[in-house]
Amino acid sequence: MQDHHVVVVGGGFGGVQCANDLKGAPVRITMLDRRNHHLFQPLLYQVATTLLATSEIAWPIRNFFRDRPEVTTLLAEVVGVDSAAHEVLLKNGQKIHYDTLVLATGATHAYFGHDEWEPVAPGLKTLEDATTIRRRVLLAFEQAELETDPAVREALLTFVIVGAGPTGVELAGIISELARTTLPKEFRNIDTRKAKIILVEAGPRVLSAFAKDLSDYAQKELELLGVELHFGKPVTSCTAEGVMIGDSFVPCRTIVWAAGVEASPAAKWLGIPADRAGRAIVDKDLRAPGQEDIFIIGDTAAVMRDDGSPVPGIAPAAKQQGAYVAKVIKAKLAGRPAPGPFRYRHQGSLATIGKSAAIIDFGWLKLKGWLAWWVWGLAHIYFLIGVRWRIAVAWSWLWIYISRQHSARLITQRESIRED
Repeated sequence: MQDHHVVVVGGGFGGVQCANDLKGAPVRITMLDRRNHHLFQPLLYQVATTLLATSEIAWPIRNFFRDRPEVTTLLAEVVGVDSAAHEVLLKNGQKIHYDTLVLATGATHAYFGHDEWEPVAPGLKTLEDATTIRRRVLLAFEQAELETDPAVREALLTFVIVGAGPTGVELAGIISELARTTLPKEFRNIDTRKAKIILVEAGPRVLSAFAKDLSDYAQKELELLGVELHFGKPVTSCTAEGVMIGDSFVPCRTIVWAAGVEASPAAKWLGIPADRAGRAIVDKDLRAPGQEDIFIIGDTAAVMRDDGSPVPGIAPAAKQQGAYVAKVIKAKLAGRPAPGPFRYRHQGSLATIGKSAAIIDFGWLKLKGWLAWWVWGLAHIYFLIGVRWRIAVAWSWLWIYISRQHSARLITQRESIRED
């Protein structure tokens, strides 16, 4: 067992990459996460919309490191850091000493000061979120099949997604296809094709991070799918009865929040500056300011590029940061000069809009339509961990493409059906 103890908090893309790249270094590693699984978050919306099962996009963290005796994996929640004592504080009262600490604690959804909306408008960051949304979407159709009041039935068949970034666009597209393609033959009292899918964006267009021509294409594809688009007006209220869009009330029973993120409280733990989303402002080498032995990566960190623009909160960025921190740690332990400042290499932006439609922006190349959809699918399969899961996801997608039937439509942990 090595003497230098690296504690990695967070088993997401950044944390796992850092631990992987420390293989062979003279360190012992403790991996901490409050969940026992690593989640392939880019496909989380497909669990929420019945395309994939939870087991196809999440894997036990312990499984990754079963052949790494220097790695100890602990299921525990971190609630603070005592940097003076070099200790991580756990919720159960225990303390874990570290020589080097890597905080990769991620982010959650943000309600811009209205956390009371969360129970009726869940966000999408965890498997629990995805199964909650899937349950509510499926139950809405089941309840509508029972309902005799036309107004209540219409509200049950109205689905509002708040936020037109990639997650919101992908959710809207798949829910629309579910209602219009997969479910119509299965219900007798309702026509699922009449379901309303409403996508709300306070800004002027969908997918604002993409080039305007790609954004325009995505908007047209959503409209072809029957998605109603509302631009320029923020959501001002969310209740169990519906949502206020500006000054207009829309009766609905299913609301999904995809409008913003808030970083974990890592910056508060360390008492260092943070940006408006709570992300810790780090140095060029991803260290916490004034902390030689603490690194912050992924969605927890506000990392700036040389042109002053922020590094996006996406999986490739977190993986690059994790790999960079591993290099810094190994160089220090070997007595070598540290690598230069972190440099983010953008590998492209991707988003899908239902089946057979996607947009891709590699900077030097822009794709849209059917070809982009295939490239999007191949890219996501490539980044999945393990041959077994690549085959499983590829087979699920192929089956859905051929049969138009979603494979994960089980309602579990059922919420009570409304009697009103």
